[in-house]
Amino acid sequence: MGVAVVKLGVGNTASVLYAMERLGADAQLTDDAAAIADAERVILPGVGAAAHAMAQIDAKGLRQVLTSFKRPLLGICLGQQLLFDRSEEGDAEGLGLIPGAATRLKISPKDVSPHMGWSQLHLKQAHPLTEGVAAGDYAYFVHAYVCPLGAATIAEAAYGASFAAIVARGNVMGCQFHPERSGAVGARILQNFLSLPC
Repeated sequence: MGVAVVKLGVGNTASVLYAMERLGADAQLTDDAAAIADAERVILPGVGAAAHAMAQIDAKGLRQVLTSFKRPLLGICLGQQLLFDRSEEGDAEGLGLIPGAATRLKISPKDVSPHMGWSQLHLKQAHPLTEGVAAGDYAYFVHAYVCPLGAATIAEAAYGASFAAIVARGNVMGCQFHPERSGAVGARILQNFLSLPC
């Protein structure tokens, strides 16, 4: 299998699969640990609560296969948050692939949570995932929790406060936004992911 899109019942999987199809990728939605382990690359999508998503990962026996996967792995939205050590949302233990904790989005009284809409990406360091993405390009976000800025931050965005919009650590990458819903910029990021060496 080319791309395994992890089936947790909490992901925006239809649009992710459609984006993969548009890019000509061989992608399948699966919760089979053996199929995920054998895939060339993995996408971990997510919409909803971190504690519930991690409970699904553990119930399906996927924690070990995800934490030991050595080829390109991309978390999307909640999927990015699950890559970190933990999340304040439900006091969930994450996959521990990137240090730090997802926390509730800090906003001013005039802002609305969740953050839903287009925000600019501010590139912090070069990475193959963002090749062809320009500083100030917009991506589409829907989230109430954020990942911390740190050594893994490739790009940041701001809504109330700055947060990690794209992260990478070794073969593990994440987008807080939805690249599959972010037009040409998102398509470029997904194409870059598909082009990474396995």
